[in-house]
Amino acid sequence: MIDEDLLSILACPETHQPLAEADAALLSALNARIAAGGVTNKGGEPVTEALEGGLVREDRTIVYPIRQEIPVLLIEEGIPVEAGA
Repeated sequence: MIDEDLLSILACPETHQPLAEADAALLSALNARIAAGGVTNKGGEPVTEALEGGLVREDRTIVYPIRQEIPVLLIEEGIPVEAGA
C-alpha cells in the first residue's frame, strides 16, 4: 500500500499523468500474462517476475511495478496493460 500523500505527488515519468494503485483484477491479469511468457516492458526486456503491486497510469495503458514496496518509475520499466501494446 502506497502512502496517499506520496501517491498524490507521483506521476508517470513519460506523460506526467497521475498514477493510482493497480487493483487486484489488473494485477491478476498482468501476472497471468507474465506467467504465460512473452510480456516485455517498454525497454524491450522480458518481464519474468510476478508483480506484487503496481501503479497504473491515468489512461490505464501502462503499469509501473512496485518492487519491495518501492515504485519503479522508469519509463523503460513500464509494462503495457494490453498484450502487444
